[in-house]
Amino acid sequence: MTRSELIAILIEKNPHLQLREATLLVNTVFGGITSSLAAGNRVELRGFGAFSVKEREPRLGRNPKTGEQVKVSKKLVPFFKTGKELHQRLNKADEA
Repeated sequence: MTRSELIAILIEKNPHLQLREATLLVNTVFGGITSSLAAGNRVELRGFGAFSVKEREPRLGRNPKTGEQVKVSKKLVPFFKTGKELHQRLNKADEA
């Protein structure tokens, strides 16, 4: 699902919302999550999951073209862990 598809669903389920308002809502939610992660905080949406930031240690990698070793510096990467309710809904499909 893309951002525009999410906005379209939001408008469909809430006909009183205009495109501009729905876009602002979606951008505000994603912007809040992004800002919080950038500040090093964890974002938890009960029943859905939790977003956090993990640190990858520096390591030696390889240039796939030349095969030579390259130093890769430490990085901060976003991490998502599903909530219990989402996990159960996803795995319910496997049981059928």
